[in-house]
Amino acid sequence: MAVDTERIPARPRRLGDRLAVLGEREFTRFFIGYTTSLLGSSMAPVAVAFSVLDSGGTGTDLGWVMAARILPVVLVLLAGGVIADRFGSRRLMLGSDVLRGLVQALFAGLLAAGHAPVRAMVALVAVWGIGEGLFMPAFGAILPDLVRRKELLADGNTLLGLSRSVSTVAGPALAGLVTAARGPAAVLLVDAVTYGVGALALAGLRLPDRPGTDDGTSMLRELRAGWSEFAARPWLWITTAQMGLFNLLVWAPFLVLGPLTAQRELGGARAWGLVMGVYGAGAVLGGLWMLGRRPGRPLAVATVAGLAWALPSAALAAGASLVWVVAGALVAGVGSAVCGTLFSTTTQRWVPVELLGRLTSFGSLGAFVLGPLGLAAAGPLAARLGTGEVLLLGVVWQVAAGVVVLGVPAVRNRRWEEGPDN
Repeated sequence: MAVDTERIPARPRRLGDRLAVLGEREFTRFFIGYTTSLLGSSMAPVAVAFSVLDSGGTGTDLGWVMAARILPVVLVLLAGGVIADRFGSRRLMLGSDVLRGLVQALFAGLLAAGHAPVRAMVALVAVWGIGEGLFMPAFGAILPDLVRRKELLADGNTLLGLSRSVSTVAGPALAGLVTAARGPAAVLLVDAVTYGVGALALAGLRLPDRPGTDDGTSMLRELRAGWSEFAARPWLWITTAQMGLFNLLVWAPFLVLGPLTAQRELGGARAWGLVMGVYGAGAVLGGLWMLGRRPGRPLAVATVAGLAWALPSAALAAGASLVWVVAGALVAGVGSAVCGTLFSTTTQRWVPVELLGRLTSFGSLGAFVLGPLGLAAAGPLAARLGTGEVLLLGVVWQVAAGVVVLGVPAVRNRRWEEGPDN
C-alpha cells in the first residue's frame, strides 16, 4: 500500500481556513450550481404528492408514483458507475441534469394544462428516477477532480453535506408555501429551472483531462472488474454491508413507526415534524463542526458517530417523552453528518479515480437496496411483534454492528495519512 507523502496539516481553527476549499474555483462553481439544483429537488416531492392528491388520486396511487421514482434509481446505479468511469463524471451529471430538468418542465406543463393522469405521472417520475440513478455514482466520483489540494477533500464533502442538510429543511417548507400560493406546477417549474442552473455550472467546469476507460470492453466485464476491486477492499464492503443493514433494520422502521408513535403518543404530525426538523438541524450543526477537522482514524470515528442513529429509536421504544425523542434526533443528525462526510472522503481519498464511479455505484446500491424492504416490512412486523420491539431490535443491531465493525482492523486502523489503495 502506498503512503501519501503530503503532510497533513494540524487542525485549522480560523473560519477562513475551514472554508479554504471555496478558494478552489471549480469546486465553488460546482457547489453553487449543485446547491441551487438540490434546493429545487428537495421541493419537488411535496409538489408531486399534492399533484397526485389534487387530481383525485388515492393513497395507493401516491404509493405507485413514489415507487416509480425509487425503483429506476436502484436499477441504473451500476450502469451509471460504468458510464461515469468510461466517459467522465461531468458529462454524465450534465446529461442527468438536462434530462431531469426537461422531465420537470414537461410535468409542470401537463399540470398547468390539466392533462396529468396518474399513469403519466408514473412515467415521468420513472424517467426522473433514471436521471437520479445515473447522477449518484458520478457525483461520488467527481470531487477529486474539483479539489486540487487533496487535504481539502473532507471540507468539500462537508460543505456538500451541509447543502443537503439545509435543503431538507428549507426545501419542503418553501414547496409548501409555493404550492399553497401557486399550485404544484409552479414548484416543478422552479425545480426545472434549478436543474438548468446546475447544468450550466457543470458545463463551465474546467477539469483535468483524465482519459476514460472506453476501450471496447463490455459494460458487463467492467462491472465484474469493478466488483473485484470493491470486494478487494474490506473496509469498503464491510461498511457498505453495515449501512445496508442499518437502512433495513434501523432507519426504515424509524421512518415508518416513528410517525405512528408520534400520532398515538406524542401529539401527532406537529410532533413528528419537530423531530425530523431537529434531525436536519443536527446534521447542519454536525457539518459545521466537521469543517477543518481531520480525525486520525476517520473510519473508526465515522463508525462511532453512526451509533448516534440508535438514540431516537431507543427513545421511541422506551416510550420516552417528546423532549427525549427530539434530543435523540438532534444527536443522530450530528452523527449522520460526521459519518457521511468521513465515509465519502475515505472513498474518494483511497480509491483510484479511474475506479471511483463503479465502486461508488456498488456502495450506493449495497447501502440502499434493502431500504424499500424495510419500509414495507416495518408495519406488518410491528403489528405482529409490537412497535417498541421492532424499534428496539434496530437499536440493538446498531450498537452491536458498530462494535463488530470497530473490531475489524481494516476499519479501525485505517489512518488519514495513508494514500490510495494499490
